[in-house]
Amino acid sequence: MLACLTLAAGIAGCRVQVDKGANGEQKKVQVDTPFGGIHVNTDQTSAADLGLPTYPGANIVKDKDNDKSADIHLGFGEWELRVKVVNFSTPDSQDKVLAFYKNALTRYGDVITCQGTTPVGSPAVTSEGLTCADDKNNTSTVQIDRGDYGSGKNSLELKAGSMRHQHIVGFESSASGETRFALVALDLPAGAVGGSGKSD
Repeated sequence: MLACLTLAAGIAGCRVQVDKGANGEQKKVQVDTPFGGIHVNTDQTSAADLGLPTYPGANIVKDKDNDKSADIHLGFGEWELRVKVVNFSTPDSQDKVLAFYKNALTRYGDVITCQGTTPVGSPAVTSEGLTCADDKNNTSTVQIDRGDYGSGKNSLELKAGSMRHQHIVGFESSASGETRFALVALDLPAGAVGGSGKSD
């Protein structure tokens, strides 16, 4: 993929920069073109960068791709997409973490609880139109898979915000007795959200 990006950059007069970690892994990739760019940073994002607190005593952990966090920014003119993710683990129960983030997320409005695509309790939809519905079932031109931030198809999630500007806490099943969760901030481009949800 990097070779293709480099070739495309050379043809289009673009710039590609790759910074590697201590073990040679790619930690930062920037592709800049006259039309926009793609920036990907791993392991440099904190909960504060997402506008959320860190659960007391929680530790940042690696996901299935061996990254602790990610900050992905795609921008082409007025079209912009940004996803920030940080992965955590704590020995505390899921109920304690759930209660903590239900309170923390209220700064972004109503908070909904989702088991997969099914709402748990009320409200079932935020005042800005965000629901538990799977993004793949609407007419959005941008789709985010729960697996992208370590949460499974039927995992428990907390959500706040609108279809375009979401804050999510996704919980991952763990056999070790610890609670693993991911904090996610998602900003979709204007006009990318379809369905019945509000766009802002």
